[in-house]
Amino acid sequence: MTHDVRSAARSDGLADVLERILDKGIVIAGDVSVSLVGIELLTIRLRLLIATVGRAKEMGIDWWERDPRLYARSDRDFGSETEAERLQHENTALRERIEALERLLPPAEGVSLRRNSVVPA
Repeated sequence: MTHDVRSAARSDGLADVLERILDKGIVIAGDVSVSLVGIELLTIRLRLLIATVGRAKEMGIDWWERDPRLYARSDRDFGSETEAERLQHENTALRERIEALERLLPPAEGVSLRRNSVVPA
């Protein structure tokens, strides 16, 4: 019975420590270097941040919001418009605006305003 009480106390203590770490954030940094006869062959720089998403955003860390590989996966999972589809719609809208503006211009002598072409007179 006493063993159960200690286990519960330990898990509460671990939960408190984990809550504090996530709330405040913790940074673990280290460098590993491999050298042979004084010649550096390999250097690995490790930087680990453990924090909640909210705390990371407060610190100015939000790379996951701009990573296109993460967007592509989340777009597929949630059925929303993908980045490529959004760009295609934007491109189509811009082309339509350009064509409308070209129709408003008076024709220049010897120049065709058709897309990607200049025709001599």
